[in-house]
Amino acid sequence: MRKIYFDNAATTPVREEVIEKMQEALANCFGNPSSAHGFGRSAKTEIEQARKTIAKYLNAHPSEIIFTSGGTEADNMILRSAVRDLGVGTIITSKIEHHAVLHTADALVKEFGIQIKFVDLDSYGNIDLLHLEKLLTADNSKKLVSLMHVNNEIGNILDIQAIAKLCKAGEALIHSDTVQSIGHFSWDVQTIPIDFMVAAAHKFHGPKGVGFAFIRKNTNLEPLIIGGSQERGYRAGTEPFHNIVGLREAFVAAYEHLEEEKKYISGIKEYFIKKIKEAIPEVKFNGYSGNMDRSTYTIVNVCLPFSKEKSQMLLFHMDIKGIACSEGSACQSGANSGSHVLAEILSEDDLQKPSVRFSFSKFNTKEEVDYVIEVLKDFSQT
Repeated sequence: MRKIYFDNAATTPVREEVIEKMQEALANCFGNPSSAHGFGRSAKTEIEQARKTIAKYLNAHPSEIIFTSGGTEADNMILRSAVRDLGVGTIITSKIEHHAVLHTADALVKEFGIQIKFVDLDSYGNIDLLHLEKLLTADNSKKLVSLMHVNNEIGNILDIQAIAKLCKAGEALIHSDTVQSIGHFSWDVQTIPIDFMVAAAHKFHGPKGVGFAFIRKNTNLEPLIIGGSQERGYRAGTEPFHNIVGLREAFVAAYEHLEEEKKYISGIKEYFIKKIKEAIPEVKFNGYSGNMDRSTYTIVNVCLPFSKEKSQMLLFHMDIKGIACSEGSACQSGANSGSHVLAEILSEDDLQKPSVRFSFSKFNTKEEVDYVIEVLKDFSQT
């Protein structure tokens, strides 16, 4: 049976060179980075080199890069510290953010009595900039705006430059969950006046369990995890050295090959869109995922014209055929509650139909697209 992996928005295969670097680190550089002896200093040097490398690509200062266990921890740290330590009384966000943001905001309401305000969306899942501007000037509370750059389910790309300018004009802090963006789009934090952003290595062919937060200098956040001076005091605990080495290798590879891989993956997505339209003319594209200019080149989210009864068997059928795809974020799989993102933008009729996210990487091929489309077409005719 063929095995086809079209769920790269959930996680990506690890590059071979990343695996090799991590194996080398585990075997040869096992010292505790906080130790004063040579073994420890060697490990510490590698970590600081990784920090400098990431900062260089983002046009940030190395002190603004803090290694974490991934995007969820980084989102939690930033939102919680902004409320607890910076006096934020209102979080402005949207109802289609990742649960790492939404659930954290809900918890902060209960603990600190802050307000959450949701910016309006159109039927494609786009932010209403006029409504955001109104929310920013609605009262005198200190505000944090948290809006993701690339939506992890429908792939919409946020105009982060416009959002950042509005926030600065309204004297609000701005945080963006950039987990689906880092490694796939170029960033310059000197051009875009963003305060906080986050990344996870496993979204760009690195290891799971490691990521980073960009925290702009002089924002005065306090740590979420205490007990040591690691990561400039932001995150206590012995650093996962081998994971940080893997993150650096994957990050550098992603940006060294960004344009060629973007072109290749865009070709896969365009081909998928063309073929699924031919095979299933009634297909709909959720959000802007069918628009190459307004969505990421890695994600397509389709609403298929199948009955409710057939929709319950679709992913099972795809899995039987060796195809990995998803109904939404992998983080909510098993919840049986459907996609909170699609619930905000689809009609009641379309919510009864199956929506499937297909997400692509450099390891995919057009031949794989042909097979997937054939499986979908055969399923539609049974």
